[in-house]
Amino acid sequence: MSDATKIDFIYLSEQDMIRAGVTDMPACVDTMEEMFGLLYQGDYRMAGSNNDSHGAMVTFPENSPFPAMPKPTADRRLMAMPAYLGGSFCTAGVKWYGSNIANRQKGLPRSILMFTLNDADTGAPLAHMSANLLSAYRTGAVPGVGARHLARKDSKVIGLLGPGVMGKTAVAAFIAVCPQIDTIKIKGRGQHSLDTFISWVTVTFPQIATIEVVDSLEAVVRGSDIVTYCSSGEVGDPSTYPLVKREWVKAGAFLAMPALCNIDEGMEQPDVRKVLDNTGLYHAWYEEVPKPAHHTIPVIGVRFMDMVAEGKLTHAQLEDIGQIIAGDAPGRQSDDEIIIMSVGGMPVEDVAWGTVVYRNALASGIGVKLNLWETPVLS
Repeated sequence: MSDATKIDFIYLSEQDMIRAGVTDMPACVDTMEEMFGLLYQGDYRMAGSNNDSHGAMVTFPENSPFPAMPKPTADRRLMAMPAYLGGSFCTAGVKWYGSNIANRQKGLPRSILMFTLNDADTGAPLAHMSANLLSAYRTGAVPGVGARHLARKDSKVIGLLGPGVMGKTAVAAFIAVCPQIDTIKIKGRGQHSLDTFISWVTVTFPQIATIEVVDSLEAVVRGSDIVTYCSSGEVGDPSTYPLVKREWVKAGAFLAMPALCNIDEGMEQPDVRKVLDNTGLYHAWYEEVPKPAHHTIPVIGVRFMDMVAEGKLTHAQLEDIGQIIAGDAPGRQSDDEIIIMSVGGMPVEDVAWGTVVYRNALASGIGVKLNLWETPVLS
């Protein structure tokens, strides 16, 4: 046996991940901000010819001669999301993403995720970890990064569509960066999800004085300082996606959209600032899918790319959060400007937060140590 060839790695269950700090939202927001700085510098790689692809997804036909083949139902996704991130991370990894909205009927989350973190030089595994919380917290932290730079500092009211996992983590991130928040307006599909969300807020954020359940998108948006749509649903027809109308939007509002979203002509106007979490991601998406792309990928940044193709918008009018974080573009410039940010989700985020949690686990002796081999049989 040679120590030079021995490879050990750790397995982190969901409870291990919690003990290692995966739910530390303020730290996650800081990590995502650091990650965006590296994206802006170019010290990263994702899949695809332009190194910005979201990942590779298995798709299923409407009609298959094989009865056991999965059907293309809502949120049906089998997907690999690889990335490398430099800077202080200097690691690589891949998230395996399994998703089906029908999972809820079985008492399971819509998505069941695992993440493998690797040594970027040898490719050897460092950790294999439960990734539902990893993914949820890094997804919620990105709107928090946006709010840190683009929301009014005196923001008090959040308008939330979708009080599920993504909604909870987005709210946690907003509260982490806007400590004056004291009111949340929520719209959900069912009483159980609303009750669960309200109980969670009451216990986790006692500073929230008012939680108001509303029954329309207009009520979610109107009067809110920060707005986020975090609901899942059928993809294909943008007219069915949750809408934002300009007349509903308060002067000075910041909107962060990590899920299905559409906008009216008023929101399309150039005085509404349009920010992307990574411009290259949207170029990659646009190249990969049929047009109009918003029919296939429901996040609002993809609608922006369709608008460019339609001549309604120029690439120069789209801003990148990394450039804003670096100070090479302005953050919020006035108390009245309206800013909408698209959040697409990227595997570099999983690598960033996964690396931090892995290092926390190593330092605290958390996780189960596993052996890949002492010496490889094939070498």
